[in-house]
Amino acid sequence: MNLAIELFGWLGSALVLLAYILNLRGRWDTSTLAYLLCNVLGGILLIFNTIFHHAYPSALLNLVWVVVALPALLKPRTNRKS
Repeated sequence: MNLAIELFGWLGSALVLLAYILNLRGRWDTSTLAYLLCNVLGGILLIFNTIFHHAYPSALLNLVWVVVALPALLKPRTNRKS
């Protein structure tokens, strides 16, 4: 279980950073499916890791991150680049 939680943390961090870096370099727009998926999935994985480690401020930050990104992810994709 501990190994899985640590892997969740590393993978979640990598996904959030990947989305951020590719957005800054102009490769992904904030409305793309890939950007939103990386943020939501990365945030969820980080929530598991931070709760396990009792890092509740970070868990709250990631929960807000997911709550903000999730509605955009669930919107219809008709006019969105992917």
